[in-house]
Amino acid sequence: MTPTQRVFAITASLITFGVILELVRRRKLKEEYSFLWIVTGIAMLVLASWYGLVERVTALIGAVTVTTTLFLFGLLFLVLISVHFSTVLSRLTQQVRQLTQELAILSAERDEAARKPSAQDAPPHRG
Repeated sequence: MTPTQRVFAITASLITFGVILELVRRRKLKEEYSFLWIVTGIAMLVLASWYGLVERVTALIGAVTVTTTLFLFGLLFLVLISVHFSTVLSRLTQQVRQLTQELAILSAERDEAARKPSAQDAPPHRG
């Protein structure tokens, strides 16, 4: 990796990490989702600044080039993000279903109570 490439990679990693932290600070990104992104930013910074590690990992997994290793890790990251968002979406779908059912029950109870005359609305009893 040339010095220019290394400086660019480190700069891009720091900018990515800074944007993630700023999004969390402004509450645009919830903390529960930020963990994976912060780990990714740190991993990008480590890989950009420690090229020997990338070469060792490339040799360890049997890849031909360093770029293959980086693309593999990028693909694995996208798979992890997809699985994470799928589990979050499943949980939210279940919560929406439950809230909809509870709202339907409450609406039915309210409508039933409105149809029944209350003690105040009943004509006075004469006897």
